[in-house]
Amino acid sequence: MGLSKWEELPGYMRTEAVKPYYDILSRKKVSLSAKRGFDVVLATVLLILLIPVLFIIAILIKKEDPKAKIFFCQERVTQYGRRFKIIKFRTMISDAEKKGTQVTVEHDSRVTKIGRTLRKYRLDELPQLFNIIVGDMSFVGTRPEVVKYVTKYSPEMMATLLLPAGVTSEASIEYKDEDKLLQNAADADFVYVEKILPEKMKYNLHSLMKFSIGSEIYTMFKTIVAVFKRDKG
Repeated sequence: MGLSKWEELPGYMRTEAVKPYYDILSRKKVSLSAKRGFDVVLATVLLILLIPVLFIIAILIKKEDPKAKIFFCQERVTQYGRRFKIIKFRTMISDAEKKGTQVTVEHDSRVTKIGRTLRKYRLDELPQLFNIIVGDMSFVGTRPEVVKYVTKYSPEMMATLLLPAGVTSEASIEYKDEDKLLQNAADADFVYVEKILPEKMKYNLHSLMKFSIGSEIYTMFKTIVAVFKRDKG
């Protein structure tokens, strides 16, 4: 997961808007290496410990809909604009993307009964431990977007592609109820791209500027707290 040389970055990333972020990260190569080591070790340990939980969730998904696939795989964008398949437990009906927007709104009719529970506790994200181990993702980083939204990035937003996409982030915590913001939108895609995405990116870009192992561990703990607070709310 090391930082590539500037001249090796995709052309659309070698801009004046991205350079300040690149310069900061280039001075933190040891921390970036430690980040990757931390990701692999923790993801491997968690995957082993959570095998029983993964099996139970898989059984519950199949019990609700025997014909449904257990996993949902979708093309997303990660470090340097590379495309990969993100893995989640399926929480929506089959062909959900063909029946609506690619963002989820509150009370979305496409979400299954077990899917609502998985989303509430973010258990649908557990299969992303595999994405972390193979290097497509990290525990902390900008949430990976689908290609159609990445094409809407401003030049500065492209800086978030300097590091692997993450399972959680400060933006994820602040916008954990994003579906409520989109609930009454006449055009959810438009509202997401024009209003929500730019605000989330402010958090993501700030996190790049302040990157450290300590801050990432803190973000992971904040995520756990946020999940339980949501439950109590």
